[in-house]
Amino acid sequence: MTTRPAFKALSTVAAIVLLALTACSTGSRVDLGDAASGNLIAAIAGEPDQLDPHRTSAYFSFEVLENVFDTLVEPDENLQMRPALAKSWEVSPDQLTWTFHLREGVKWHDGTPLTADDVVFSYRRIIDEQLTNVDKFSAVTDVAAPDPATVRITVKHPTPNLLTNLGGFKGMAIVQRRNVESGQIATHPIGTGPFAFASRRSGDSITLKANPDYWAGPPKISGVTFRFISEPSTALSALQAGEIDWTDSIPPQRVAQLRDDDSLALAVTQSNDYWYLALNEARAPWNDVRVRQAIAYAIDRDAIAAATSYRTATVNQLAIPQGNPWYTGYDRYRYDISAAEKLLSEAGTSPQHLDMLVTSEYPETVTAAQIIADNLAPLGITVDIRTVDFATWLDEQNNGNFDMLMMGWLGNIDPDDFYYAQHHSGGTSNAQKFSDPEVDRLLDAGRVQTDTERRKQLYAEAATRIADEVSYIYLYNPSVIQAWANNLSGYDARRDGAVRFRTADLSQGDAS
Repeated sequence: MTTRPAFKALSTVAAIVLLALTACSTGSRVDLGDAASGNLIAAIAGEPDQLDPHRTSAYFSFEVLENVFDTLVEPDENLQMRPALAKSWEVSPDQLTWTFHLREGVKWHDGTPLTADDVVFSYRRIIDEQLTNVDKFSAVTDVAAPDPATVRITVKHPTPNLLTNLGGFKGMAIVQRRNVESGQIATHPIGTGPFAFASRRSGDSITLKANPDYWAGPPKISGVTFRFISEPSTALSALQAGEIDWTDSIPPQRVAQLRDDDSLALAVTQSNDYWYLALNEARAPWNDVRVRQAIAYAIDRDAIAAATSYRTATVNQLAIPQGNPWYTGYDRYRYDISAAEKLLSEAGTSPQHLDMLVTSEYPETVTAAQIIADNLAPLGITVDIRTVDFATWLDEQNNGNFDMLMMGWLGNIDPDDFYYAQHHSGGTSNAQKFSDPEVDRLLDAGRVQTDTERRKQLYAEAATRIADEVSYIYLYNPSVIQAWANNLSGYDARRDGAVRFRTADLSQGDAS
């Protein structure tokens, strides 16, 4: 799965990507001594690979890092970009110069002051080292600090999504030069966020402590301990037993039952994430649009969504869900085997086998592959399901060693996040090798169009053509599913999947 370079994202990256889940043992509430008194105990489904926000693309890392680092701006609960380390900004009349004014008195976790040079260093690091999210700076020609409290970013053309690019997720965090140059950032990060890194127990947990000098006010809890519990049923049992306070590792088949469970709070929040199939257009016969369309007609999205999400997801034939201001309606590919057979006949091909790449770290992909195998059998196509670990899945995707793969994108906000990297001919996450001049033109135009209504039209046209030409076979938009103890207040599940504990409070007393 890919994180948004995001996100979910849902990451771009490429997207929006998640690393292998790591199991841990169950047991009583984590014993970390007096330092853990008052800590919120959160169970996440896997162990972060590292804690350098510019280098990791693992969702589990970002669940932790969301609470350690800040960005220049950040999305609010409605995913509108708001001030963060920058208290204000303005754009020049020609839309080519953005000037950001930093908050006064912001300190790193080691007590040193944040300056504009830290922002410049962070952005130049991503650009100069061509790190994961360098695509977010594709329009940027210069980043400068005219004074310690001001950052000036120059772009080569109007860039309406610059704020989202800079603050959409913690992959764009502002990092400390000394922390980077000492080599410690991956294991002992120093940020400006509401919580500071305290300790790590490999295979078990990461603990953060409250930052009393946080610019938005000190947290109400003493810290957060993230436990790594890969099995959702185990995490849920730990929550119900009072061993943890929060988890996003919830078995979807338990959601209906949990809605009636007054002993905990449950959130099922529609997300901007999406799951998809991609056919390798560098291989015949998948390079024929009629063959791709045939597969799109032969896939039973309703069955896939029901089996993988237990009806907590929303079937969709495009990436952006209904209710999002960038939503476009599209319903061309009804489940229709006869339409699929006709298209294959027109293409003059009868594929016998389809190599489908899925990963054991995301059981949804394996479940869906089994349904897809049944779906394609009437077409005479045998689906050879190849289940690999996530690292191999990434390698095989990047090497183009697949006929079809399934995965998801997380944490998207701006329409550019949903489409450019994935479907532009020069996109950094275009593993399916889709190339269409009209789509390229529309996506390029959307990146520079500052009129919102015209921009919506451009992306609606691009999204429709992407689906018509079957760059992706979109499946569904999942929900963000989280649960927490009744005595936890001040926390809200977010559509972008960002896990923020900065305002969390456990002071209500025992939930029982």
